[in-house]
Amino acid sequence: MTLHALRIGLLATATALSGPAPAALAGPAPVESAPDWKATNLLLDNGMEVVVVPDHRAPIVTHMVWYKIGSADEPPGKSGIAHFFEHLMFKATANHAAGEFDRAVADIGGSNNAFTSYDYTAFHETVPPSALEQMMRFEADRMRNLILTDDVIKTERDVILEERRSRIDGNPQAVLDEEVDATLWQNQPYRIPVIGWMQEMEQLNRTDAKAFYDSYYRPNNAVLVVAGDVDPDVVKAMAERTYGKIARGPDLPPRIRPVEPEQNTRRTVTLTDARVSVPSFSTQWVVPSYHTARPGEAEALDLLAEILGGDNHSRLYQQLVVKQGIASEAGAFFQGTMLDATNFTVYGSPRGDAKLSDVEAAVDAEIARIAKDGVTDDELERAKTRYVRSMIFARDKQDDMANMYGSTLATGGNVKDVLEWPDRIRKVTAEEIKTVAARYLVFDHSTTGYLLPQQQVGN
Repeated sequence: MTLHALRIGLLATATALSGPAPAALAGPAPVESAPDWKATNLLLDNGMEVVVVPDHRAPIVTHMVWYKIGSADEPPGKSGIAHFFEHLMFKATANHAAGEFDRAVADIGGSNNAFTSYDYTAFHETVPPSALEQMMRFEADRMRNLILTDDVIKTERDVILEERRSRIDGNPQAVLDEEVDATLWQNQPYRIPVIGWMQEMEQLNRTDAKAFYDSYYRPNNAVLVVAGDVDPDVVKAMAERTYGKIARGPDLPPRIRPVEPEQNTRRTVTLTDARVSVPSFSTQWVVPSYHTARPGEAEALDLLAEILGGDNHSRLYQQLVVKQGIASEAGAFFQGTMLDATNFTVYGSPRGDAKLSDVEAAVDAEIARIAKDGVTDDELERAKTRYVRSMIFARDKQDDMANMYGSTLATGGNVKDVLEWPDRIRKVTAEEIKTVAARYLVFDHSTTGYLLPQQQVGN
């Protein structure tokens, strides 16, 4: 997965003041990467970042609020509190009854939702431009005015516990993924599932929720992204009238997390389950993200993932699925938009009479070939073209654009990073891809997960 929103992996869920005078915004500062692509970056006096991406092709607008708080920021023993609080944000406030926000969106034919990831929590609505300020008022209200009672906490805690049972405990692939993450990451909090561990989720209470709310749901810990049929000056005025009235919260400490130690072993995790019909495997490595990589490394890892296993043009698909016919699927991805180090993953499943070990060996061989011989200029140029086009095509969906900016700003980047990303991709060389493959995709420093069918007993 990459910087651009088309490849962001998120744990999504469907499950809202008083203060000083309105804060003034810093003046608009347009930044351009192409003649028809502009983004305006603003800053409220209370510390809330604002990004406006005008797109006048359709009379709709996507409004998102990103909080720089995710599951990797949770206090020890409180796993799942970030996702739990995402649910609580849809409850009653001092000014609106529970469900009123959702009904207001539905009444105008819009849509709304929210999601929690390791590094951020986001809330979003897609509505007509005439309803934008109403959405801002609702979001600004629930940023500070939630009513958290013991009954609300108990009811919603039961909801997330059932969500865990159905989405994780009842899904062999999800169970294995959790165990692989817990094995891949030895010290980093990405080893803990976003939804939380069941035994800790069961203990979450009103005191936990109130402390979390007061600490992190503040304008100076949030990014507002508005993409669509809007004018930056109009959005500025709306933001002043709504979010600008919220008092700045205490300054938050830097998001410093435990550092992952050097990995020097090869580990495997195996799950055998009667519900599995086709075996599969995935191998992962700890690699730098866009936020932690040396200049050019993350872009090279992105293109390596694309060339190796990004789509049906990739080496893995062409060799294993098309030519050899031994795999039903084979691919790779790089989860680049993370605050800390991240993972590079390859995966595959056999087809017909082929064995899982055959598929794994073939995947390993393609990786070793790139690490030794590199990639061709032709496949590199084709991968670059696909990547840059994907970002251009993302403009056809406002939510993709909003996700692109929001996820980048919530993980230590800025508007300039998004706008300059295509140019940085274009500058990657074949030698750089060979270098990152040899440096990071070392089999003796990997974690592999196997999902296997239960063996039949008897004749």
